[in-house]
Amino acid sequence: MSVDDLDDLTAQVRLHASTLWPDADDDLPERLIEAIGIRSTPATGSASRWNERDVMLITYGDSILDAGSRPLDALHAFVSGPVRDAVGTVHILPFSPYSSDRGFSVIDYDAVDPALGSWADIEALGGTVDLMFDLVINHISSQSAWGQQFRDAAEPGRSFIRVVADNEDTSSVVRPRSLPLLTEVETREGPRNVWTTFSADQFDLDWRNPNLAVAMFQVINRYVEHGARFLRLDAIAYVGKVSGTKSIHLPQTHELVRLMHTLLSVRAPEVALITETNVPDFDNRSYFGVGDEAHMVYNFTLPPLLVDGILHERAERLASWLRHTTDTPPGTTLFNFMASHDGIGVRPAEGMLSDHEIERLVEIAHERGGRHGTYDTPSGPRPYELNISLPDLFGGMDDPFMPARVLLVHDVMFSLAGIPAVFVNSLVATTNDHEAVDRDHVRRSINRGSVSLAELDALDGARREILEGLTQRMINRRADPTCHPDAAQEVRHVGPVLIVERTTVDGSETRTFLHNFAPTPQQAEGVTLAPYESKGV
Repeated sequence: MSVDDLDDLTAQVRLHASTLWPDADDDLPERLIEAIGIRSTPATGSASRWNERDVMLITYGDSILDAGSRPLDALHAFVSGPVRDAVGTVHILPFSPYSSDRGFSVIDYDAVDPALGSWADIEALGGTVDLMFDLVINHISSQSAWGQQFRDAAEPGRSFIRVVADNEDTSSVVRPRSLPLLTEVETREGPRNVWTTFSADQFDLDWRNPNLAVAMFQVINRYVEHGARFLRLDAIAYVGKVSGTKSIHLPQTHELVRLMHTLLSVRAPEVALITETNVPDFDNRSYFGVGDEAHMVYNFTLPPLLVDGILHERAERLASWLRHTTDTPPGTTLFNFMASHDGIGVRPAEGMLSDHEIERLVEIAHERGGRHGTYDTPSGPRPYELNISLPDLFGGMDDPFMPARVLLVHDVMFSLAGIPAVFVNSLVATTNDHEAVDRDHVRRSINRGSVSLAELDALDGARREILEGLTQRMINRRADPTCHPDAAQEVRHVGPVLIVERTTVDGSETRTFLHNFAPTPQQAEGVTLAPYESKGV
């Protein structure tokens, strides 16, 4: 975006605001600009947002522990020690005080959970690696100040929480939960039906109110000041809510992301927006816009197609999808990952895999000790995600091929265009934690356990093989210019072998990556591959 002065920026913001809040006061653009921290004439030029060194680690603030240390200090020690040189960015999953959903029910955006550490600890980590923060934008904890103000009929919370009127039609709403959409909340003004997309503890925010936007842009500014280089827009697809619609991917939602893009390109051009929309590929990629919305989107279709390929020893489905997907707009890229704190989504495979094939993935997960979640549709619940550790999904500790399968899916991810991210529990090869599921009554806890630095030092066998193998692969990926996120990509397959050809941005070097999805040796491009082996030539 070209912005010559504040008047130019104000005019652009006014266009966004007139679509989102047509009845707002005339001074709203100036308030939004001030809220995000723009005080003077914007700087010109733009920053390069990524290169091949951008390899991410996804982790909770307390996924790594050390006796006598605060969890954020232990995480810093892990990043500075065992995986030094392997990680360029750390995505710290929500670290604010929270009441449920492992951090995604935020009580106070401005605070760090004291059980984890402090803002100083986060900023110290940011001195070692780049950081991604979550902007939990759709909802807030019922126990937050805004939640309490809502119950007390006090501002601003009274008008920041989304209440459903009696005449509103919510029958077509699509959401990622099979729970009641509305929660009756007692307030000083009487009972109110609150829109709760995710749980009764998570009050949805009312983005029809421009004052909420001002408050949230102040949060964005503070996150930038604390060192966020990437801002993950959690559950952004559900922000727009209109009676009689599906209330997902609405035009208002896309306009809000465009507004953020416009303001951040001036406030902090080095900061990238990433949208988290666990939906089929076309809808997911719509958040790129024409290069004027998200800088990155989660590549949610990759994990289920990779899992399907490994479990069924076939590369053609993945290769076909990769060949036929369109390039991302200039200035954007994909966020590639294999597993995350939320498991492995299967909804994004709709249209790529049949209903029967998706159900088979669910069956395999259950056969290997996992769980699965569903999402609501007008016709009933459908499979949403698999909840299982990668070691168990790929055969368990007694399967001699399991470590090779875990490494292979990451090899594929590292070879593809985009920025790769490794979930910490995959990196340290934890297995299904059934005790945590029983304790928390949360199926996702099966793959969210913490490990100590002492435990990592003592790892042996398959877990040691995975930790060391993934660490070395991350180091290699960061040193390979053919793996720049913007490097050209061509994909093909020979039987169960996926072939990914990458060419550097300047065209000076090409490298071909071969990935064998079969438990038997294969030949492709004149290269012999062992079972589940990857090679770069």
